[in-house]
Amino acid sequence: MERKRLFIFLEGTDDVRFFEHVVRPRFLHAYEAVDLITYASTKSVKVDRFIRGINAMQHDYIIVADIDQELGVAAKKKVILSRFIEADYRRIMIIVMEIESWYLAGLDRTAASAIGLHDHETTDFVTKEIFNRWIPPKYPSRIAFMIEALKHFSLTVAKKKNKSFGFFLNHFLIANPGGPDDPEPGESAVSD
Repeated sequence: MERKRLFIFLEGTDDVRFFEHVVRPRFLHAYEAVDLITYASTKSVKVDRFIRGINAMQHDYIIVADIDQELGVAAKKKVILSRFIEADYRRIMIIVMEIESWYLAGLDRTAASAIGLHDHETTDFVTKEIFNRWIPPKYPSRIAFMIEALKHFSLTVAKKKNKSFGFFLNHFLIANPGGPDDPEPGESAVSD
């Protein structure tokens, strides 16, 4: 029997970098392939066609979006559903506040100090603007800082420091077989 593929729709390159490093490896035990697709500048009709094809082939997908200015997760999911009429509400993941909050969520006190930051109990409030202000001057670019943060990333810490990341781990059953810092692997990464 052919194994399923997973398609993860992401807003932009910062999301792709995070998902490539932290998320994608933790789905590979359950899927033949995990494809990361950016959709921010893609026409809705094209994404809807893609979703129809994924459903027809009986593969899985997740649409990931930042909460941005919406008042809550349900409101943001409605925005996504109005843009992509083929999308399933259960396959939409909303990041609170923005992907940058997930980058910082995985840093414990030692890791934060090592890269030049103060430790915070939660990153649920972190926006792009806050993230950019916090980048220490020793980094030549925003991307260099993000890459350094990912080198110190801990799932255990991240799920405690960011509620939406914790939800993502629990809801989509991410696993990394053999990884001491990760939750136990599940049978399938996305439940129908």
